[in-house]
Amino acid sequence: MPRFSVVVPVHNVQGYLRTCLRSVLDQSYGDLELIVVDDRSPDGSPAIVDEFAALDGRVVPVHLPANGGIGAARDHGARLARGEYLLFLDSDDSWTPGALRAIAERIDATGRPDVVLFDYARAHWQGAVRRNRDAPLFREPGPEVFTIAERPELLDLFTVVWNKAYRLDFYRGGGFSFPDGFYEDAVVVYESLWTARTITLLDRVCVHYRQRRRGNALRTPSRAHFAVFAQYERLFRFVDDRPELERWRDFLYGHMADHYLFILRQEDRVPPSARAEFHRRAARDLRARRPAGHRRPDRVPRVAAALLTWAPYPLYALYSRTSGPRARLRRRCRVWRRRLRRVLLALHRRLLLCRPLDPHLAVYSAFSHRGVLGDPAAVYRKARAIAPHVRGVWVVGRDHVDAVPPGVEHVLPNSRAYRRVTARATYFVNNVNWANDLVKRPGTVHVQTHQGTPLKSMGVDLLPYPGARRGFSVPAMLRRADRWDHSLVANPHSELVWDRAYPCGFTSLRTGSPRNDCLALPDPGRRAAARERLGVAGDRTLVLYAPTFRDHRQDGHAPTCDLELIATGLPADHVLAVRLHPSLARSPERGLALRDLALAGLVRDVTDEPSVEDLMLASDALVTDYSSLMFDYALLDRPVVVHAYDWDTYRAGRGTYFDVTAFPPGHVTREDAELAKLFASGAWRDGESARLRAAFRGRFCVYDDGHAAERVVRRLMLGEEPAAGAARVPAPGAPRREPAPGAPVHDGPARP
Repeated sequence: MPRFSVVVPVHNVQGYLRTCLRSVLDQSYGDLELIVVDDRSPDGSPAIVDEFAALDGRVVPVHLPANGGIGAARDHGARLARGEYLLFLDSDDSWTPGALRAIAERIDATGRPDVVLFDYARAHWQGAVRRNRDAPLFREPGPEVFTIAERPELLDLFTVVWNKAYRLDFYRGGGFSFPDGFYEDAVVVYESLWTARTITLLDRVCVHYRQRRRGNALRTPSRAHFAVFAQYERLFRFVDDRPELERWRDFLYGHMADHYLFILRQEDRVPPSARAEFHRRAARDLRARRPAGHRRPDRVPRVAAALLTWAPYPLYALYSRTSGPRARLRRRCRVWRRRLRRVLLALHRRLLLCRPLDPHLAVYSAFSHRGVLGDPAAVYRKARAIAPHVRGVWVVGRDHVDAVPPGVEHVLPNSRAYRRVTARATYFVNNVNWANDLVKRPGTVHVQTHQGTPLKSMGVDLLPYPGARRGFSVPAMLRRADRWDHSLVANPHSELVWDRAYPCGFTSLRTGSPRNDCLALPDPGRRAAARERLGVAGDRTLVLYAPTFRDHRQDGHAPTCDLELIATGLPADHVLAVRLHPSLARSPERGLALRDLALAGLVRDVTDEPSVEDLMLASDALVTDYSSLMFDYALLDRPVVVHAYDWDTYRAGRGTYFDVTAFPPGHVTREDAELAKLFASGAWRDGESARLRAAFRGRFCVYDDGHAAERVVRRLMLGEEPAAGAARVPAPGAPRREPAPGAPVHDGPARP
């Protein structure tokens, strides 16, 4: 008997069917039967079903004599099922790699529950992939196994059967079956969740739900949408027959009202000739089934619900027809409000700009207001220590306020407080550009710290790479960069790159990277504290894997290397910690292999760790591809491995300043198996690795000596002359000054 029975109903999906079936048969967990039910499909789908059945004995082909609809096809497949668990998959959707193994492991870990709910992502026809907007529900704390009464919010999830695994004994014992017609999923979903004694969640994207451009039956105007009345009649009858489910009547009524209104609002559901009849049927249901003391859910519009329930159709139709003009009026009002607000803000800003600058006020931001991070944070901390008279204020986005350390003054972007401090501050420290509307006043000092040493093309050097600057205007970026007064550089390579990539009027400061001070001169005990917080014993070897994003991949930019192969190939006393690029923190890709491996204990997902410096200090080796982290990590003089599995593609899509595979900080691998072998053999820390690292450090760790932040504060806030090695080097277009005595001489812009 197979562990899983997978039922796939098929009708007019020849363009997608092969992808769907392969996604099931190619699962790493292969203990399954695939019951493919051809619902008398008139296209080439039946031949594809037979083709797969001939190639794989796990495929059970079924050809129905007449078309009965998706519900009847699913019921037929469920009757043939022999597995321990039953799953449904629509024939234009697909499973993600490793999905079935993750479901099996969740079942084993939670004692064979009645129902397993797992997550999905919408795969749009133009290539974008978006994770389910309710994904946070899967991560909320709560019992591992529960009833729906303990987690009632899960009833508001998308009402589909293909994101659930049903224990077959429970499914058959409950007598669940699909009704005829549209919206059939809701019946089985609610009946099963209400009666299940044990439910568990799997926080993992297991299904790619295809969003077709055309061909979706639910978005085709027809009387078939009247089936929704029969579905809710059956659900209310189900509740009527079971007194223990009475608590769900109010929920069901609210959901029904919301659903009826939704169908009537959509122009691609009920045809115009049948809308009056649909309205009458809906009003009858809503009046007849309204529970005593019912309170309208917030999601149900008050006026529309009242008109649908109590008013004649002409009045409801009039209200609906005026929804367009009302919406246009609301939009027009919003436009005028925005215009008025802009005028008032401009006036307020003009008044604020009349006030004198505060010579003791500095404003900081990092990574587009994501918190107290990076080089600006290092400058801020040093200023508090040696220039306490300079008041430091951070600009922090609303979503990141909770992470601001205690005692750090901060303002929200575009707030009144933000306008006040940015109008009067003398110092502006950022590692990205400030917003377009920030006015640079005479006497202000703008410091651009950057985000590390550049390997990939930046600034005007992005012009030959349209994919890498998608949605990004280079001229607009240069206008913002024209506000820079000083650009911090960590090495001669960075100095030359910034000069050419940003042809503006700033002055380069050979200070080093302030955020790297803690790497060049680490605090005693910080490494041990970081390892303890990460749960890594002192005798274990921690390998940090930190890939960068991929401009040539839409949305996720996720790396495609085999993390499981790499993790399992490490020696037993090694721990692999994975830090995805911050842009991937909310990516659907993170809900796939990385989630599985982290739950299985094979890797540590440290993407959300706020301090990358702590991660570097805690680790014993770095594996990366083309992340600028390698330049910072080289300061620790610990082994670095460059895993350049797609170097040619990356370089063609983004452009780089030098060939890191020819001048690497350590060994270079091209295949996942090669990387695993490198660590298994211990060669990752051999003499060749040390030799390559020494040459790399000699080129890129020139100015980082642990005093970069102090140089910045003393030079710019205290007015002291820079120490040796911190010479001022003007960029093209800036007034030239003589370098400090003994400082390196600027060679002029040249390709590094």
